[in-house]
Amino acid sequence: MTPEHIALQALLGRYSVGPRHLVEPGPSDEQLALMTQAALRAPDHAELVPYRFKLVRGAAKEGMAALFADAARAAGKGEEGAALDAERALRPPLTVAVVARIDAGHPQVPAHEQWAAVGGAISNFLTAAHLLGFGGKMLSGAKVRNPAIAAAFCEPGETLLGWIALGTPARRPAGPARKPGPAEVLVAWTGGARHG
Repeated sequence: MTPEHIALQALLGRYSVGPRHLVEPGPSDEQLALMTQAALRAPDHAELVPYRFKLVRGAAKEGMAALFADAARAAGKGEEGAALDAERALRPPLTVAVVARIDAGHPQVPAHEQWAAVGGAISNFLTAAHLLGFGGKMLSGAKVRNPAIAAAFCEPGETLLGWIALGTPARRPAGPARKPGPAEVLVAWTGGARHG
């Protein structure tokens, strides 16, 4: 098998691994640098990088857990819900907050192209994590819309998209029950003509 086929097989074997199935060790600083280099190879526009990855580890995880617990209380989940959300924040060995910095008035790069670059960067980051032997999953939900949480992670003009949970998979993930096949997403364009 050629190196290209080996790489493709590894890529096709990637599935999201949720925080409850992630254990130590998490990636090293060198491995995180490789994942970030992969993210930076996503489609971009010269020096425009419309995203930031913010590491959450060590004592910062406790701070994130406290933010999540406060948000749960504010949402009416009570102390049990607050404890559960705090525990979820502490679960993965490493968490990376994903923040978008979209310049809506950029003269050459429309906002939709910047959003595409953000999505490509997240995908490349997770693929590199998988190729290095780690599992991961992008998480978002209502927490990204919580003003206190967003303010803690974002500078003015930034948008919190969510968090990437990273670690070593405790077991090989089974993968999704069903993924669409190529025939469902790769279709021929007919020239735009619509026929009744």
